[in-house]
Amino acid sequence: MTPTPFDSRAPLLRSERCLVGVPGPEAAEAVLEYYLRNREHLEPWEPTRPTAFYSAAFWEAHLRHNFEDFRQGRSFRAVVTLQEDPGRVVGAVNLSNIARGVFLSCHLGYSFDAKAGGQGLATEAVGRLVGHAFEGLGLHRVQAAYIPENLRSERLLGRLGFEREGLARDYLFIGGRWRDHILTARLAPQPVRPVVP
Repeated sequence: MTPTPFDSRAPLLRSERCLVGVPGPEAAEAVLEYYLRNREHLEPWEPTRPTAFYSAAFWEAHLRHNFEDFRQGRSFRAVVTLQEDPGRVVGAVNLSNIARGVFLSCHLGYSFDAKAGGQGLATEAVGRLVGHAFEGLGLHRVQAAYIPENLRSERLLGRLGFEREGLARDYLFIGGRWRDHILTARLAPQPVRPVVP
């Protein structure tokens, strides 16, 4: 059986074609291979990466830290594989900055393999993760931001029911400069009542 990058201590989310789960440090090589394969494809939309980012040692430490954040309820940083090829990472999908109390919110981020475009895989995997944010994590709101020129993200978020809320000037430092971002959000299908201490 093909080894998967998923840590068995975290939930494994399934959609029609995809598996979405939190990787452990033993998945460093599989995750690194994804980022090496898509380095040029992702550069316009992500922060400038240090050289160490493209090393197995970086990913072992990073995935260990990510798993601890998951364990503490601060994030759900996952990778995506296809059910037919569960050992090969084809995307990264993240719920980060998970906040409880009266906020019950998080930030959504994602990236996908250059060869995965146009197949509906991003819609499927991101949609499954957003569903988990509401059903599994009990959140009220998922926020996502995209660079205005990123029309694929605009269409993806629109298909998933995210609504535009505004423009944030110089929101994130991407590709060596501050970039404006369109702010969007989606609310839980049913209102969630927070538990306030």
